Amino acid sequence: MGRVAEAGVSVRTLHHYDEIGLVRPSARTAAGYRAYAACDVERLREVLAYRRLGFGLREVAELVGDPSTDAVAHLRRLRGLLLERRDRADAMVAAIERELEARAKGLKVTPEEQLEMLGARLYDAIGSAYTATRRTEPRIAAQIWDALGDAQTVLNVGAGTGSYEPADRDVTAVEPSAVMRGQRPAGSAPCVAAAAESLPFEDQSFDVAMAVSTVHHWGDPRAGLREMRRVARRVVVLTFDTDEPGWQDWFWLTRDYLPESAAVLAEFPSLAGMADAIGARAEPVPILWECADGLFEAYWRRPAAYLEDRLDSRARPMSRARVKVGGRQ
Repeated sequence: MGRVAEAGVSVRTLHHYDEIGLVRPSARTAAGYRAYAACDVERLREVLAYRRLGFGLREVAELVGDPSTDAVAHLRRLRGLLLERRDRADAMVAAIERELEARAKGLKVTPEEQLEMLGARLYDAIGSAYTATRRTEPRIAAQIWDALGDAQTVLNVGAGTGSYEPADRDVTAVEPSAVMRGQRPAGSAPCVAAAAESLPFEDQSFDVAMAVSTVHHWGDPRAGLREMRRVARRVVVLTFDTDEPGWQDWFWLTRDYLPESAAVLAEFPSLAGMADAIGARAEPVPILWECADGLFEAYWRRPAAYLEDRLDSRARPMSRARVKVGGRQ
């Protein structure tokens, strides 16, 4: 055990891992000391690597205890996570350097501009139309709120103007766009200016973290989902499903007028990948033609609506969009 402890993990930690069944030695010496075989050290390495990437002990236990995942699969997953973290760090360094350059020139950098550097600009561009186009659809809301279970404290990530926030729970909203935040109705949940990829909350601060039709706007969806999992005991996400072959040909708007959308979403994580990132199951959420919410595919039976400056909220036809909701217990 001394050699294992010398590798950067304390004896106390090894004892704790043994007690909770996370890393148990294969044998003990005649004197009663723990004896770690090569396979034990391999498992310990995986545990330590996941821990240093921010995973909780329960999540680590699920990851290393998966019988369908061998050492090579773990190494590949760890490599992917580290590359994502490196890319995110590189992007943040670039943003910091831009801000340092601005400050060196004596330019004032507002909090909104700081968030713009980290990816909030798109939200500002589309946010001005949200009060006219995005509404809470009761049937979708019912399915989302059912997925929240008995949670009392809820974090709404990428909250926008407040659609789908449950009124009977203690909600905290997170929204990077000042334009979006400025349109939240009076009396709505308190809203923090932050990005999904860097949530300013302690581990397990909330019963549930939810994200509704926002993941595709994030700079690093997997990082944002992991942050949600870090700060909450349960995660519920409504997002597009791009897993099924030929999805871009199902809807006439993307097929005939916006074929570029396929390229834009080429790097978007698969539904399976997102579900894996938060340990979730996935279930379909029907988007009916008379739905009140103006999601991207909303007007499949009313094509002229895409050209209207103002939309009639009394008649908003909706398609059966490819969206999913997932939850992690």
